[in-house]
Amino acid sequence: MIHVVVAEEMGLLRSALCAALSNEEDMEVIADAAGVGELWGVLRRGCPDVLVLELRSEVPESAWVVAKVVAEAPETAVVAMSHRWSPPLVEAALAAGARSLVSKDAALAELVRAVRATAGGERVIDPAAAVAVLSPPVNPLTRRELEVLRVAAEGVPLKEIARRLFLAHGTVRNHLSAILHKTGARNRMEAVRLAQRDGWL
Repeated sequence: MIHVVVAEEMGLLRSALCAALSNEEDMEVIADAAGVGELWGVLRRGCPDVLVLELRSEVPESAWVVAKVVAEAPETAVVAMSHRWSPPLVEAALAAGARSLVSKDAALAELVRAVRATAGGERVIDPAAAVAVLSPPVNPLTRRELEVLRVAAEGVPLKEIARRLFLAHGTVRNHLSAILHKTGARNRMEAVRLAQRDGWL
């Protein structure tokens, strides 16, 4: 019997995953966690064979969570799920110790197969994750826009960005407007997160 823990923030999806995996004859979901905060207590109470773990797009945080799971529960194999795999996230998850990668858009049968294969010592890489590495998103930002975004990532005001890059205040504002338009971001910090996720920064 494969003992599984599901860590997924969205309650409806978490319940559906738990029910679906428990319906498999060779699987038993022994616990679930709504987030990272609950996860550590769950892992201390029982060591599952497989942890189905939702990863966010923030690369450092996701890598830290996977690495901590591997360190604290070395007998547990991590099947990482993400809504959108980017090259940095794929590389970070694997480097941190995730055994398998699955897209949250994948069919349920694919997740079941991944859990079963991972429990058996195999590695499963979702096609979406593989494509993310082989065909990373094209960076639409110019070199100057990237320079502006790097400074903006520090949370400094427009005047400070302009001073550091020896640009006019209006020029910086124009670059930031272009960055938001090209990335589809609603604000500077979202643009920073998107650029980091896709490996542009």
